[in-house]
Amino acid sequence: MTTREAEQGDGGGVDQAASEGGAARPEERLEQAVRSAEQALIEYEIAVETFRVEIENFSRLHEQRLGPLYARIEELDAQIAEARAARSGDPEDLRRAQEARARLQPIPAVEHLMHGWMDGNGLFPEAVAMLTDQPVRPPQRVRPSEEARRLYRELARKAHPDLVQDEAERRRREDFLTRVNAAYARGDTDELRRLAEEWAAGPAPAKPRPSRSEELYARLEWLSERKEMLTLVAKQLEDSAIAAMLRLAPDDPDGLLDEIAGKLHQDIAEREAQLAALLGGG
Repeated sequence: MTTREAEQGDGGGVDQAASEGGAARPEERLEQAVRSAEQALIEYEIAVETFRVEIENFSRLHEQRLGPLYARIEELDAQIAEARAARSGDPEDLRRAQEARARLQPIPAVEHLMHGWMDGNGLFPEAVAMLTDQPVRPPQRVRPSEEARRLYRELARKAHPDLVQDEAERRRREDFLTRVNAAYARGDTDELRRLAEEWAAGPAPAKPRPSRSEELYARLEWLSERKEMLTLVAKQLEDSAIAAMLRLAPDDPDGLLDEIAGKLHQDIAEREAQLAALLGGG
């Protein structure tokens, strides 16, 4: 609700107070502005988090489904360069072959070795599966189900820590939303249902305490800074290569991966034919 709408709607009480000789409290407008800014920030955070989950899931799908094809193309390029160099003996061809092979060698750095294998919660399920010779579980869909999205939005709106100023209640909400975000990222609808029941049975949110004008101004400033930070995060997501790919097929990202895979298979077939010709002397 905007300030103008509030003035026209809930403003009846204010007008009545003014007509009875009591001017509206100076903090009322600020309180209303803070509430509007809080709700706007929560909706923005929900949108950014939803987009982040889609980007992350699509990135993992992209890596799992297309990564082996890109690796095969790079290997074929190296073999083609090596076969060409073996036939010509030209120093320039030999240099190109060495460079192509060197690009396939792993870099012995921990940050590269660990990338995609673990985070603060430990090894990813895919990494555990590979290390224990178990079948690798496919990643989740790019977009969780409609019910999961609905439950996530409802819980984020109800339990968001920015709705309260009591530090203990704020920490409780932050811990709860961490679990909500994790369940949503997994697309775990059952867990989101359980969390919704847990929230409904939990303690009622504390009512916001009356705030002085200085505190309300500080609150608005904090909300503005938080919005600016989220805007930077959103821009980074929007500018990523994965986001650019998603924009090509927003309604069917899986179909886009299938289309790219088909083109990569064609590239592989062409390179295999080229390599066979070089090795066969054709």
